Amino acid sequence: MPVPEPYPPCWTWLPLPRGEVAEPLARRWLGERLGCPPEELSLPRDDHGRPQLGGRFARWDGNWSHSGAGLLVALGRDVRLGIDLEWVRPRPRAMELARRFFTASEADAIANLPPAQREPAFLRLWCAKEAVLKAHGRGLAFGLDKFEFEISDTGICLVRCDAALGDPAQWSLRELGPQPGYVGAMAWRPE
Repeated sequence: MPVPEPYPPCWTWLPLPRGEVAEPLARRWLGERLGCPPEELSLPRDDHGRPQLGGRFARWDGNWSHSGAGLLVALGRDVRLGIDLEWVRPRPRAMELARRFFTASEADAIANLPPAQREPAFLRLWCAKEAVLKAHGRGLAFGLDKFEFEISDTGICLVRCDAALGDPAQWSLRELGPQPGYVGAMAWRPE
């Protein structure tokens, strides 16, 4: 089977029963997309625990995220990508978390929305930020305030970031609505 060359990166939603480990299911989907038996797919972890495709698929990047009863898996070639999934549920501390972890401009943008739109906007922004951090490979410890998104009616756009993340113009973001009751985001930049 020829190896697909998706661009922008492709992604899928897979049901994942609560309590089950995500990696075997992610590995199976990645293997199917790459035409490789899952048990032969090399997925070593870097020093920060981020999985990386190895061997003949070293030019590819895969990432996954699970929440609730779902799993998102992404795959791209010649890109560094991250994906995040969040189960939609009440988050009464959304504004408190935004003020604590987001940039002041992002928190203000959420606070200036009508009350009914604040939690959904918080969750969309959280997913976007996690997707970038997962692509970067440092996770939340890197700092959610080291880069800034602008939220508009047309979507979310990265406008400023720490030098370690590179040029904001190099980043692409796709918001995902994979299933009712879930939101997600996929972020990538050229490798």
